[in-house]
Amino acid sequence: MERLSQIYSMLSDKNRLRILKLSGRKPTCICELTHVLGIHQPSLSRHLRKPEKRGIINSRKDGQGHKYFINRKEGEYTKILLGSLSGWINEDSLIVEDIKKVDQTCRESLCKKLERIFFQ
Repeated sequence: MERLSQIYSMLSDKNRLRILKLSGRKPTCICELTHVLGIHQPSLSRHLRKPEKRGIINSRKDGQGHKYFINRKEGEYTKILLGSLSGWINEDSLIVEDIKKVDQTCRESLCKKLERIFFQ
């Protein structure tokens, strides 16, 4: 029961739902997620910790950063949960805008731009 409660608590935030949707479409990097969601990297990291801790999102090293993606190996519960949410999430106007924005974003140029800002 505790795990279920933690999962629903994790889903109670709109930014985490947005992250789940975006990372479920394709592996996304911190640069893309901060750009699309319009939140700062420390806040994004806090949002990512919860689904990562619950095993719903995984990450893999990619250059200097990480790419985040849905952990499809977590099991039936994750599949069922995300499947039941997809109808509501897919119809949300904010999610629709997020998808358009991420599809129009050039990951490489965005990451290079942010690297120049933070590593100079």
